[in-house]
Amino acid sequence: MPFDKKAHWENIYTTKHADQVSWYQPNPETSLNLIADCNLSKNAEIIDVGAGDGFLSQHLMDQGYTKLSVLDISHASLERAIERFGEKAESVEWIEYDIVDFRLNNYFDLWHDRAAFHFLTDDSDITAYIENAYQSLKTNGSLIIGTFSDQGPTKCSGIEIKQYSISDLIQRFHPYFVCLDSLNTDHITPFDTNQNFTYCRFRKV
Repeated sequence: MPFDKKAHWENIYTTKHADQVSWYQPNPETSLNLIADCNLSKNAEIIDVGAGDGFLSQHLMDQGYTKLSVLDISHASLERAIERFGEKAESVEWIEYDIVDFRLNNYFDLWHDRAAFHFLTDDSDITAYIENAYQSLKTNGSLIIGTFSDQGPTKCSGIEIKQYSISDLIQRFHPYFVCLDSLNTDHITPFDTNQNFTYCRFRKV
């Protein structure tokens, strides 16, 4: 029986609280720093891919960004985020979609993804993701990707993932994107375990 991605994530977000998952990060400092380095205007179109009920968009809203989109395959995750945002949720575009199938041509100034891309292990899905990111971004648009590094976990939420070193990630997005910045950083989970991440900030070629 094929793996049902949507059912898996709906189950996660209906059975676990925000601080009961390993990716819980109330202060997404690395992402915020990389976004600041993009020097975007406050009305830039920004999409957070595979965001779940994460906190990045709240921080960006607090910083004055006005055109935010949040995408996740899980309806439950988006509902939790909307509830947390309260009245401010009306200012965000909430998109329930599988990112492999999602595309808006030349629409976004920034595509951000912390820990969604590494769940794609099939080459056709990886290729579709990269092509979708390329097509969805405006000319010279920015792409920020965070994945488990080659020193990080091999599974997350019971699912096999694909690890990336900095050079692996740069090569994977070539020739569609050029890397402007990269780093490895540790994420400490709510269970006090360490996960090493690879981050790259790209520009659309």
